[in-house]
Amino acid sequence: MTALDPAALGLVAPAARPALPGGPQTVAEVLDRIVREDPEREALVGRHGRYTYASLDTAVNRAANALAALGMAPGDRVAASLPNDTEIVVAFLACMRLGAIWVGINRPLAPPEKAYMLRDGEVAVFLGDETTAAHVAAKRGELPALRAIVRADAGGLAREALRPGELDWRAVVAAAPATRPDVAIDPFAPAAIAYTGGTTGFPKGAVHSQHNILLPGHVLARSDAFRADQRQGVLLPLTILNLVVLVPVAAFQIGSACVCIDRIDPPGLAAWVRDERVASFHAVPAILHDLLTHSDVKPADLASLERPEVGGADCPDAFRRLYRERFGTDVSIGYGMTEAPTAVTRAMPGSPNLPGICGRALPQVEIRILDDAGRALPAGEVGEVCVAPATSGPFAGLYTPMLGYWKKPEETRDALQAGVLRTGDLGVLEADGTLFLRGRKKELILRGGANVYPAEVERVLHGDPRVRGAAVVGRPDERLGERVVAFVELVPGATVAADDLVARCRAELARYKVPEEIHFVEALPRTPMGKVRKPDLRELLAKEA
Repeated sequence: MTALDPAALGLVAPAARPALPGGPQTVAEVLDRIVREDPEREALVGRHGRYTYASLDTAVNRAANALAALGMAPGDRVAASLPNDTEIVVAFLACMRLGAIWVGINRPLAPPEKAYMLRDGEVAVFLGDETTAAHVAAKRGELPALRAIVRADAGGLAREALRPGELDWRAVVAAAPATRPDVAIDPFAPAAIAYTGGTTGFPKGAVHSQHNILLPGHVLARSDAFRADQRQGVLLPLTILNLVVLVPVAAFQIGSACVCIDRIDPPGLAAWVRDERVASFHAVPAILHDLLTHSDVKPADLASLERPEVGGADCPDAFRRLYRERFGTDVSIGYGMTEAPTAVTRAMPGSPNLPGICGRALPQVEIRILDDAGRALPAGEVGEVCVAPATSGPFAGLYTPMLGYWKKPEETRDALQAGVLRTGDLGVLEADGTLFLRGRKKELILRGGANVYPAEVERVLHGDPRVRGAAVVGRPDERLGERVVAFVELVPGATVAADDLVARCRAELARYKVPEEIHFVEALPRTPMGKVRKPDLRELLAKEA
């Protein structure tokens, strides 16, 4: 396939095609500046590889030519389900340099879930390790578009380890020429499909352009947030597009090194930070909490860690205090989504610690609160959180949201209206521009005609230091419509009575918001980004009925 018809795929072409001033216009060019200025600067580190900017550029060229030899052309889909290491970054950059469309598939997904994404995206080449390649091979009869399964096992593999029909990624790349592919890249064409975490029904594929993927790093590179000598670690899965945007792509725009971290247990993570002098990474609260409290992790191990970022889950007050004690600053809370992509607001250190605070819009975007008819609501009123391009400042007019949901025109029309992304989240925008989140429109619990925002109840439950995680859903009820039900995950070793948690809620919430049932679970079901899979909890309630 050499061209895609966006309309036929349920996508929307951006209304404007803004250039990024003073920076690369495509991800295909993201290495070029440092290759010219300082080619031997370290660019990428992983368990099984280490690249300078020059050697990474060569590896990307070879990988892009290897994909072309497999029949890949602009617009074709290449999927990867690999651990955090150098191979996945090289493969992603190769897709961008070839104009192919990248599809990241999380490794923990079950074989039917992987097959759904490959089938929906009509993926032609799948790149996986031994386990994920076996999952896909077992489903190959359901995947008519799939041309090749390519193995990229950690540290390489012996030829006899290949199964019939599999190819060895390293061998294919080594045999390819190192010349740069002669491909004209359209910055606004589909470049990646980021499947949502599957929190509602089948996952939807949010489609992004190379322009979208570049913009967050473009803004970071022009701020004082990061320096070129600060090594950026990535420990959450690089199969998630947001992590690719926030770490390797942004690091290369800044001119720093990306360190691919393949362990999240406290001693293993601490070793990566210490040995590679990692200055920053993105984590969910539980990972960073365990790192800060584990007896085998010494302060010296974390000496280089200047800017750990927390996102993907609620952040309890107890964790914020612990973070402040260790790092001498406050947690930087952000709000973002796959469709944006990545963060759109941030509450900077020193912001008041208020329930639901998400901070102010990042400089490339503008936050609007709209009602169901698309009318702007005044400050202080609850409505749908919407994201639009900034209308003033140095980044005005540069932002474009996703192109839409892959092959889902109705969902695309619902989400994108006149260049504005309707997030489906409920929030309040104060007069000073600070956003407070209230929950999801579809998660709103209607109890006896009154609105219950699950996020409000969850924050009260998180206030108990024995609670590690909480999720609130509605149970259908003939009389009231719905009743409020809470699922609670406790800190390991902790105990608490349900009545104590109910009492806490009664002290801080209106009576109709107080959970009528509390279910303790060993672990809440979560997506790889740490978001609770509430449909799974509703299924548990349905089975009890």
